Amino acid sequence: MDLSTTYLGLRLAHPLMPGASPLADDLDTVRRLEEAGASAIVLRSLFEEQIINEQFREIQDVEAAEDTWYEAVTYYPRRDEYRLAGIDLYLEQVRRIREAVAVPVIASLNGATPGGWVEYARYLEEAGADALELNLYLLSADPEQSGALVEDRVVELLRSVRPHVSVPIAVKLSPFFSSLPNLIIRLAEAGAAGVVLFNRFYQPDIDIEELEVVPRLRLSDSSELLLRLRWLAILSGRVDVSLAATGGCTQPPTPSSRSCAALTLCSWSPPCCVTDRNTCAWSWTRCPPGWRPTSTSPSSRCGGA
Repeated sequence: MDLSTTYLGLRLAHPLMPGASPLADDLDTVRRLEEAGASAIVLRSLFEEQIINEQFREIQDVEAAEDTWYEAVTYYPRRDEYRLAGIDLYLEQVRRIREAVAVPVIASLNGATPGGWVEYARYLEEAGADALELNLYLLSADPEQSGALVEDRVVELLRSVRPHVSVPIAVKLSPFFSSLPNLIIRLAEAGAAGVVLFNRFYQPDIDIEELEVVPRLRLSDSSELLLRLRWLAILSGRVDVSLAATGGCTQPPTPSSRSCAALTLCSWSPPCCVTDRNTCAWSWTRCPPGWRPTSTSPSSRCGGA
């Protein structure tokens, strides 16, 4: 069975890949993912805020005692003579993965400033990334800011990056937009090659005994898959970009799971998966080898052959 497809203009053996996660932090794990059949490798997001925070800490450490005595000025490089170790490590990992695997390598970026998005996007392309994923984490909490203005910010951000890199760009979105189809059409017009549905906001909790905010990290589970499948079905054939679903894949399909029709869009290795719009339409009615559809409807289940 030929499962080959095209995503972001990249030819893939099939539409299944591990999504952005720490799995790509270890080169041996990356090789194992390729050997297991991953059609591409997606790195976890590079966060501009983290880079800036690390940079400030490093500057403080380096310059804290430089004027204490005369010899101290020769001990460390000045602020403008070194680049941040954090970005260097990430870029080096992109280069190592690009040399180690034959499948496409997709780097993910979460910027905080217009200049930061452009600067780091260029670095990632220069390091060898075959495509970029712009991970948008925009939480609009300003009551004076309209939904249209929020969507304008998303489109303008893409427009600021697009002229500065030649590799295809996917935009990773949240589901919290008033008109997601229209926004995706605007992103396509601004140069996006694809969109990824959906990223996940961290949900902080409040410790009522200590009266402090506590971070909570809840990993993706299968309950999140339905929202992604719904939007893939709504958007398929109506927007001129590749469509990807990420999250919601936590276990391989089994005869008892009765969810094979959905999981044909996903990787057998959690936490994430990717497919383009053509494969999305195909996968609703076809099952993996050794399985058969229990009906011909788009919502059909799969059973053991």
